[in-house]
Amino acid sequence: MQYKLKEVGICADREFEMIRITDQVRAFVRESGVQSGIVFVITKHTTTGITVNESLPCVERDIMDTLDRLAPEDYPYHHNHYLPSYGTIGGNAPGHLKSLLTGNHCVFPVLDGEIRLGTADDIYFCEYDGIKNRTYMIYVMGD
Repeated sequence: MQYKLKEVGICADREFEMIRITDQVRAFVRESGVQSGIVFVITKHTTTGITVNESLPCVERDIMDTLDRLAPEDYPYHHNHYLPSYGTIGGNAPGHLKSLLTGNHCVFPVLDGEIRLGTADDIYFCEYDGIKNRTYMIYVMGD
């Protein structure tokens, strides 16, 4: 059994953005040497997400618009108050909720050294809390 982990740095260009990372995941699966196994893609942040969907600008916009409706910026969230543990005001409640809705990871089989995706599947890193340096992990395990 082999285990390969790669941490990938990423930074969005906008405060709320879906960034396609399918090619990076596919390349690392190939580099890993794993022929039969599984790949996990996991974000390391509570105001980001990992999701899978069709890579079309109209679908991306619909996803983002829906998340904005479900977790609007102007709602009076409980999180929007001074947080002594951070020394600042928590103003990123929508990012936490959007992350909860999309999830923090995805999992796919690896067969014959290739990630197996659906016909229209693409993997996205989703930024919900500004332009920040972030990290996601690609973890491949198998034989």
